[in-house]
Amino acid sequence: MSKRKNQADYEDSDSDSEDTPTFIDVDFDFFGLNATIDYHAIKRLLDQLFGVDAEDLSTHALADLVLSQPDIGTTIKTDGEESGPYAFLSVLNIGVHNDNVSIKSLVEYILAKSKGDSAFHESLSAILRDPQCQVGLVLCERLINMPVPVIPPMYRMLVDELKDAVEEKEPFNFTHLIFISRVYKLTPEEEEAMTITQQQPGKASKRHKSQNSNGETNERSADGVYPFHPEDEEIRKFASHHLIFPYSNAQPRNAESFGLDTAGRLMLVPAAQLTELARVLGDVFQPPGNV
Repeated sequence: MSKRKNQADYEDSDSDSEDTPTFIDVDFDFFGLNATIDYHAIKRLLDQLFGVDAEDLSTHALADLVLSQPDIGTTIKTDGEESGPYAFLSVLNIGVHNDNVSIKSLVEYILAKSKGDSAFHESLSAILRDPQCQVGLVLCERLINMPVPVIPPMYRMLVDELKDAVEEKEPFNFTHLIFISRVYKLTPEEEEAMTITQQQPGKASKRHKSQNSNGETNERSADGVYPFHPEDEEIRKFASHHLIFPYSNAQPRNAESFGLDTAGRLMLVPAAQLTELARVLGDVFQPPGNV
């Protein structure tokens, strides 16, 4: 059953016209997770989320785990419930599922990556050891060019779903939330080339525009690190700890390397901040015409 419907302008990045981007109206439907229909799409989105390290993280088992709790989380589809999701959001209780192979490998992975920041690592290790702490793993991913205004409704629904689950004495009364996401890095030369491209009328970089699907141009980063998803910058403001980490299976790069230089991102957020976070996302990323 559809949770709700949202209409948004969706940019066709494959338009033949370089001077005039094509926008089409798309109806996005929000559904609960469906184990019968959604497995392959959720698995692909998880592989995308974890990049080149996905093969070491049992994403097949993780997809099954996500789909095992249909009342927690949301998918976005455009062709009805029987179609594949273009995006999803869910949260898993790490303590409850600590015997699951995917959670075991992910906890080891997260702890290993957090060593890049000693304070983060110490805090995260203590939280995961403390039986009084309930840690949720937030998983959110979508296809490229999905407009960011469709994301805040998923977080608002998640807030309501977690409240209902806690009232039913289900294990979703979290104290902390771990967010995993992705970033890409640009060298000064790549940033300069991109800036020149964007300044040419009608020649804006499609790749760059696809990262900020809110219709705004990303400002240049001081360290050359950019989020794949603009909402991550708002989530980071709520984080007690934040870390960019290199992928374990990343290939060495040189001047001839092709494609984006990607990395992972970890954020630890107090769960009590989730409601306010959802509100801020809704305020910052409003659909066109609602601002």
